[in-house]
Amino acid sequence: MTLVGKKFPDLNVDAMNEMGDTFKVNVFEEAKNNNKKVLLFWYPKDFTFVCPTELHAFQGAMAEFEKRNTIVIGASCDTPEVHFAWLNTPKDNGGIEGVTYPILADSNRNLSSILGILDITNETYDEATGTVQVEGDNVTYRATYVIDEDGVVQHESINNMPIGRNVNEYLRIVDALTHVQEKGEVCPANWEEGKEAMQANAKGTAEYLASH
Repeated sequence: MTLVGKKFPDLNVDAMNEMGDTFKVNVFEEAKNNNKKVLLFWYPKDFTFVCPTELHAFQGAMAEFEKRNTIVIGASCDTPEVHFAWLNTPKDNGGIEGVTYPILADSNRNLSSILGILDITNETYDEATGTVQVEGDNVTYRATYVIDEDGVVQHESINNMPIGRNVNEYLRIVDALTHVQEKGEVCPANWEEGKEAMQANAKGTAEYLASH
């Protein structure tokens, strides 16, 4: 079930930063209390292969997100201690040393379960032991959320684990959302900042198509 158009779950989650501080982060409150957009991206596991390329890519775009009044938050189901170990591993050893944004440690899977982004192919109840048996890694797909200043989800996407994200696309989405908020216009296909937008009516569509 999509969260687009709905408020992001109001939930506190453990997090870690590059200083080794463990603290609680509530993504909904980060947006509301700071009057900022939030880009939240989930990745499957620390100390893997595609994941560090994404974390470094988001770090490399931090200044661009900050210019757009947007907070970047990473997230996985690893523990804060594992995050800290990865944050202290050099880039040339597959680590994420140099990453400065907070990383959620949803090790109890409370938030990722609500979002429905866990890799669970099947669940069966074992009557003999009274336990639920899970098939799948029970870690998250590459889910991404853009949340506005009111804590409302404006974009969500989910990639399968082998498919890395294009960070520039999320900058474009933030630009488009800001344009809609500020100008009251809608953004057509392949729109980028500086390009012509259009009015949300039949005349606007006709004029745009006629000029392109």
